[in-house]
Amino acid sequence: MALHISEGIVITPPSTPPPAPRSSRLFPAVLFTLTFGLLLSDYMSRQVLSAVFPLLKTEWGLTDTQLGSLTSVVALAVGVLAVPLSILGDRFGRVKAILAMGALWSAATLGCALAASYGQLMVARLFIGVGEAAFGSVGLAVVLAVFPAHRRSALTGSFMAGGLFGAVIGVAAGGVVAQQLGWRWSFGAMALFGLVLVVLYRLLVTEAKIEAHRHADAATGILEVRPRLSALFSTPSVILAYVGSGVQLFVAGSLYAWLPSYLNRAYGLAPARAGLGAAGFIMVMGVGMIVCGIVTDRVSRVVAIRKWTTSIVCASVALVLLALAFAQAPGTLQIVLLGVAAFFCAGTAGPAGAMVANLTPEPIRATAFGTLTLANNLLGLAAGPFVTGLLADRYGLAAAFKVLPVACAVSIALLLVGRACYPTSLARVRGSVQEVHQ
Repeated sequence: MALHISEGIVITPPSTPPPAPRSSRLFPAVLFTLTFGLLLSDYMSRQVLSAVFPLLKTEWGLTDTQLGSLTSVVALAVGVLAVPLSILGDRFGRVKAILAMGALWSAATLGCALAASYGQLMVARLFIGVGEAAFGSVGLAVVLAVFPAHRRSALTGSFMAGGLFGAVIGVAAGGVVAQQLGWRWSFGAMALFGLVLVVLYRLLVTEAKIEAHRHADAATGILEVRPRLSALFSTPSVILAYVGSGVQLFVAGSLYAWLPSYLNRAYGLAPARAGLGAAGFIMVMGVGMIVCGIVTDRVSRVVAIRKWTTSIVCASVALVLLALAFAQAPGTLQIVLLGVAAFFCAGTAGPAGAMVANLTPEPIRATAFGTLTLANNLLGLAAGPFVTGLLADRYGLAAAFKVLPVACAVSIALLLVGRACYPTSLARVRGSVQEVHQ
């Protein structure tokens, strides 16, 4: 018997699911591993540039603003195109979209290796952003479809941490390869890794396999009419989750773009050592995303509003520690404070993804994650490196980093308002789609 709900949407309650195929336990792991691997490639291609900043600055005489813009153009393209390309992925096939995106950003990364000027490198970087635009949203929607709903914060945090681990590998490996073979080979190595993963994904993952292994928790019914896109912004809480997450990632974007340069300038480290040092901080940031996601799942399994509480705690701890870290002179104390701040500064990512998943319908969930990606990139990953570079040109990089706690404060304010609205927003969503569980 069908349930009639608002906006002409009809939900047919699911029948008893058929027995899971023998490969049901293996395929979700394979799917996660390959999708996670492509996310590593995504951020390796994006962040290898940071490792070669000093070399480009010397060879081409670029300013910090120009270097920051080469990073920000990728995030800007991702932000602008995330939603429209996610819509296409939802409507015409998520697996096809993933394959096309991986091939494009890998080819564009190869184009970076062949660039002969700042302008050519900027164009190649732009196409990396086009290729990567909807991968995070479409890839996460594919992963969540084959796992139970109560693991959403941990899965989202782990998946998004793949971006930071990719940045670690890109910065660390890129710095080593650049020092040994030149900066062009750094881009070439990242391009090859991406193309190999695209071939493996094409061989092992299909839409039919995903449907056969779709978890019962991924959707509580079959939508006979697609939800309207207005459902992406149907409650105050989901809007505040988008914006609060994006503002907090201003900090993460600034740190992983500029830490190699900061360690080079403030601590006198060579580019390769600075890249490895920055990679350590970024690795800590990624571990923090996973741990905060796991903790959020555990404490909010019964009390859903605790997703907001853990996000607020993470942003608050990051604010205090960043303020303390950049009030210190370069040295051991600053490194320790900065490391702990890095652990918490992106801890909002997993909870934010779970909030968005809970507050939007599954058939447009990739589009919802695309909207989250839009906010994360425009407000965080694009704005952070560019604004920090702009301030660094005027006041120095150390002074520019002192602005980061302000972003944390703004994010905390947004998350507090979102938390206050969450019970009403969640009740509205449950009432509109007759969901049984979160």
